[in-house]
Amino acid sequence: MFAAYASRIDRDHPLNGLELGERPAPEARPGWTTVSVRAASLNHHDLWSLRGVGLAEDKLPMILGCDAAGIDEDGNEVVLHSVIGQTGHGVGPKEPRSILTERYQGTFAEQVTVPSWNVLPKPKELTFEQAACLPTAWLTAYRMLFTNAGVRPGDSVLVQGAGGGVATAAIVLGRAAGLRIYATSRDEAKRKRAVELGAIEAYEPGARLPQRVDAVIETVGAATWSHSVKSLRPGGTLVISGATSGDRPSHAELTRIFFLELKVVGSTMGSKDELEDLLAFCATTGVRPVIDEVLPLDRAREGFERLAAGDQFGKIVLTCS
Repeated sequence: MFAAYASRIDRDHPLNGLELGERPAPEARPGWTTVSVRAASLNHHDLWSLRGVGLAEDKLPMILGCDAAGIDEDGNEVVLHSVIGQTGHGVGPKEPRSILTERYQGTFAEQVTVPSWNVLPKPKELTFEQAACLPTAWLTAYRMLFTNAGVRPGDSVLVQGAGGGVATAAIVLGRAAGLRIYATSRDEAKRKRAVELGAIEAYEPGARLPQRVDAVIETVGAATWSHSVKSLRPGGTLVISGATSGDRPSHAELTRIFFLELKVVGSTMGSKDELEDLLAFCATTGVRPVIDEVLPLDRAREGFERLAAGDQFGKIVLTCS
């Protein structure tokens, strides 16, 4: 079957390790389900995998891709939850939690096999392309906002790095939930788009906000960390799920954190229950993932290049016929 896969690790030039070509079709195994992929979306996790983060050399070649929607063996339209080993279903109770492609072949292929527990029904209201955007970036944003930030309708939230998958999801989900959203981006066009999606206002990184916020959604890391901490009200919460600009800020702002009793909460992915809630939220409210571009699987390299350059706004989706 045709697939996009990591053939080698290159920490400095990750796309050098990306290959497109034939790979073995998945074999049947007890407790697992094979899904014919209709759509799969790119995440920064895929670029990090090509750098060897979370992906060991002895696992190569590895088909990339965490997210997918498709058709299961019984003809049902389904969405995949990409956290493997969360409860032991299909892999055994002692296997640690991992994200698909850290141990098992991924979704950038015509077929993928996952534990049956990880297969959820796709709401009829969502297309395959829309549903494929939800299990990683949108689920991460959902958990950051509604589980870990502890915000409620009317609260204010700063979303750093508008344009990225998680940040874009946080803007759309936050607006739909009645939150007052502020956003930042280095790019003027992305700031304008963030406002169109529901942000009250969008600023250049580091700009002073009209008010201190109840929570910050942080995925950028070192470049925006100080601004995130300084933007919080006393007792506010900073939720971080990524560090695309680096994980070692020059100013940690520790004094401000303890003096103002700020909360810093790490957040990774989300649970199957949260994904079910997110699917239902989108189906019933009309909220839809923001899709930057849809490409056929054989043009996956174009999608990876766009993601690596940071040119996208929203999700890049790959489709299989």
